[in-house]
Amino acid sequence: MMNYIAIDFETATGSMNSACSVATVEVRDGQLKESWTTLIQPPKLAFDDFNIGIHGISPKDVEDAPTFAEIWQELKEHLAGKIVVAHNASFDMGVLKASLLANHLQAPLFRTCCTVRISRKVWPDLVDHKLNTVGAHLNINFQHHRALDDARTCAAIPLFAGVATGTDDLEELAQKIGVKIGDFGI
Repeated sequence: MMNYIAIDFETATGSMNSACSVATVEVRDGQLKESWTTLIQPPKLAFDDFNIGIHGISPKDVEDAPTFAEIWQELKEHLAGKIVVAHNASFDMGVLKASLLANHLQAPLFRTCCTVRISRKVWPDLVDHKLNTVGAHLNINFQHHRALDDARTCAAIPLFAGVATGTDDLEELAQKIGVKIGDFGI
């Protein structure tokens, strides 16, 4: 059965250490189960208008939100020992790495896999493999660039890919289509 957790970050600026929102959605036994999300106060409450235009989160929304260091213990518990999927995993894992380094925090052991790569292998004829394109192809109605909606959509991609390829295990799926599941490390 499919068992993993999906993650999505939204950032306040072009800096990888500017998380302003995060969400996780856990898949257990092939079913979307627990979801978790929180706003995050980025360093110095700095925001770029460009980023606000993408996700709609502003300094006012996060002025009383916890910092990354304050949410880390809870987020860490969601990730530890799991396979963590993200759509464009290099971005989300980059945000996580930068936030951990800036706050002198230790990462738990977990492995990671990119759902962009999964979607490219399973649905190669899509015009592109952005989350909104893949979500539309899979008939998933969601509000793009909202961390929880994006994490839910990301979590669904391996499930649909498993059906399309006749696999019901993420590691088996990755091996069958030639996508890497790697260790997260700083």
